[in-house]
Amino acid sequence: MTETWVEVEGRRLKLTNLAKVLYPQTGFTKGEVLDYYAKVSPVLLPRLADRPVTRIRWPHGVGGQSFFEKNAPNGTPSWVRTARVPTTGSRGPSRNGDTILFPIIGGLPALMWAANLAALELHVHQWTVSAEGEPLGADRIVIDLDPGEPAGLHECCQVALLARDVLAERGLDVRPVTSGSKGLHLYAPLDDPMPSDDATELAKDVAERLQRENPRLVTATMTKSRRAGKVFLDWSQNSGSKTTVAPYSLRATPRPQVATPVTWDEVSIGAEDPLGLEQLSPAQVLTRIEEYGDLLADEVSGGPTGAGGQ
Repeated sequence: MTETWVEVEGRRLKLTNLAKVLYPQTGFTKGEVLDYYAKVSPVLLPRLADRPVTRIRWPHGVGGQSFFEKNAPNGTPSWVRTARVPTTGSRGPSRNGDTILFPIIGGLPALMWAANLAALELHVHQWTVSAEGEPLGADRIVIDLDPGEPAGLHECCQVALLARDVLAERGLDVRPVTSGSKGLHLYAPLDDPMPSDDATELAKDVAERLQRENPRLVTATMTKSRRAGKVFLDWSQNSGSKTTVAPYSLRATPRPQVATPVTWDEVSIGAEDPLGLEQLSPAQVLTRIEEYGDLLADEVSGGPTGAGGQ
């Protein structure tokens, strides 16, 4: 095992095996993973702020064995913030009192620590914790648009436009994010936090309405056999115990791809043209950030084909 000691914002870190290939199809190395996360950190860290992080780790690279990790592992540096929360998330203690000691990735040193553990994917809840580590309510609604073959990103874009209009009727401003895998995620910030059960019910109502109005294109049913050729609107990720991959996180796809914020103009193009929108690579995402900034920021101006356009 090769080791490299670095100092990151005053924290001394041991990085290991930087030349190890974690994406065999493209030769993308662990060092390149760390480099991407360091460069994207100004826009990624706000997406992780105050949220317990579930990491999906691939110690031997994509295609090898992976595992979900919720608890902060043994050896977690003392300066990595943690929060002990009920296993049910933001709804209070579980019946048996079980808790999980989650890490909170609040700065670049903690992000580099997680990436060095081959945590390629960073998944977060829709709720946050207070400065004292107490779970708060959901501060956003998320709907995961998951296409069933032969449907793909093209059909997800069509459904995203429909979902945007339905959510707008409820006074919610929706932001689209490519999943980095197959589909799209829609995020709608909430003015006031709400219990996760209420957020789940709201998302389910939207999904079921779209299923009724567009039965050939949309399903709100989790049964996989009913998803073929349709877009599944996964409303369940608003549950207090569920997580969604964070915007700007890498995905463990054959070639490295990133969950990427996009504009509604880009989604509209993707709805018209099957090749109009694609899942993006780390290099493409970093270029977009240089040109357009953070498309999930509170105020968005400029951007590709009119970023932020409705």
